[in-house]
Amino acid sequence: MFAAFLLSFAVIFVAELGDKSQLMALAFATRYPPLTVLTGIGVATAIVHALSVGLGAALGAALPTRAISAVAAVAFLAFGVWTLRGDRLSEEEQKRAVRPARYAVLSVGAVFFLAELGDKTMLATVTLAADHGWFGTWLGSTLGMVAADALAIVVGRVLGARLPGRAIRIGAALAFFAFGAVMLVEAL
Repeated sequence: MFAAFLLSFAVIFVAELGDKSQLMALAFATRYPPLTVLTGIGVATAIVHALSVGLGAALGAALPTRAISAVAAVAFLAFGVWTLRGDRLSEEEQKRAVRPARYAVLSVGAVFFLAELGDKTMLATVTLAADHGWFGTWLGSTLGMVAADALAIVVGRVLGARLPGRAIRIGAALAFFAFGAVMLVEAL
């Protein structure tokens, strides 16, 4: 189990570096508190990797990704428009903005869940689970991905404190548009 944990942690951590979900973590970290983003990522990752491990252990095959990629593409494009449009906050909303948004964990988790279905880290987890123990693979792959995304959150928080809000909003929107375009091409 320990060998499966170490192997899957290392493989998934490296595979996640520079991946679209790590870039999403960075974008979300400029909008929500880090613990909120990390919680959403952790829950979504644990679920997706549990599915991956189950699939790898039971079937040894990957899920078809075309329809999932199309749904995720539309979601990314919608998040891009929403981010680019921006919001105007009242004084009361500005006070509440310091606290986590009511559904922020759910929003972050849903986006990550959709993004990871059929992603290379999911497929890598399926492959690792087919050859190694399911629990060690699940734990290692989940923690490896969360660790890589936590790194992006730290970077996002540092950059978020130094960049103007407009630049962050435009950059995040462009990232969502790029993710949506990539997913749409994958779906077609």
